[in-house]
Amino acid sequence: MRSRTLDGPFGVEFYDVDVSRMTDGELAEAAVAQNANGVVFFRGQELDCAQHIAFANRWGDIVVNRFFERVEGYPQIAMVRKEPWHRTVVGETWHTDHSYDAEPARGSILYAREIPSRGGDTLFANMYMAYEALSPGLRRTLESLNAVHTSAHVFSTEAVQTFEEGDDRYHSGERAVQRSVHPVVIRHPSSGRKALYVNPDFTTQFEGWTVEESRPLLDYLHRHSTRDEFVVRFSWQRGTIAFWDNRAVMHKAANDYPTERRLMHRITLSGCALRGTGAE
Repeated sequence: MRSRTLDGPFGVEFYDVDVSRMTDGELAEAAVAQNANGVVFFRGQELDCAQHIAFANRWGDIVVNRFFERVEGYPQIAMVRKEPWHRTVVGETWHTDHSYDAEPARGSILYAREIPSRGGDTLFANMYMAYEALSPGLRRTLESLNAVHTSAHVFSTEAVQTFEEGDDRYHSGERAVQRSVHPVVIRHPSSGRKALYVNPDFTTQFEGWTVEESRPLLDYLHRHSTRDEFVVRFSWQRGTIAFWDNRAVMHKAANDYPTERRLMHRITLSGCALRGTGAE
């Protein structure tokens, strides 16, 4: 297994490795890289669904997605699909997967099945770096705050109908009732580093604040977190895997291939309750 650092502020790409046959040592090397960078990539994979699931199981327990369509016969795998007639793409705004859960997802393993002839990149924002670039005074303030995360305004039946008159890629809108509170600054359970933990899609307000009071500071944090110096843009090839840590990065999909198809298979791993840092 060989690796290289991506052009940009973070990210590691592995190649000359078959993830279905990785040794324990190679798995450990990838884990170290992910803890440091938040996201790692594996090029040149040829996986069937069973192999994709087996690879995910080596990293942790799988969470079955409530809202995305699933691969027939493999409910552990969510389909992230965009057809030529779709005007939107799944995940086209900055977000962190499953932050609305009481125990947010540890990570997501996205596998490229079909990609457009051009475009369709995924952008990642490093929330370690975003936190560390804040002023000491704002860091202290944020470490005393919690924030509310919810799925209702994104995946409810009413919300989905506003996308494309009832988008067939989303299901179970009646189950979009999750509402959780998490620290605004978390200490990553594996790396020990501090990271911002708010995102534009699912974070609605600070605990004890109104939505209106929260909006200016949340908007600032979202703009700050997605500055160029904290972001990498990853270009896909068929057979590529991106494996990101939802506690360390946000991500979004580029919507820039209007007449083409893109099909990705995603497996999400369960996580744990997140701990804050407290004022230090």
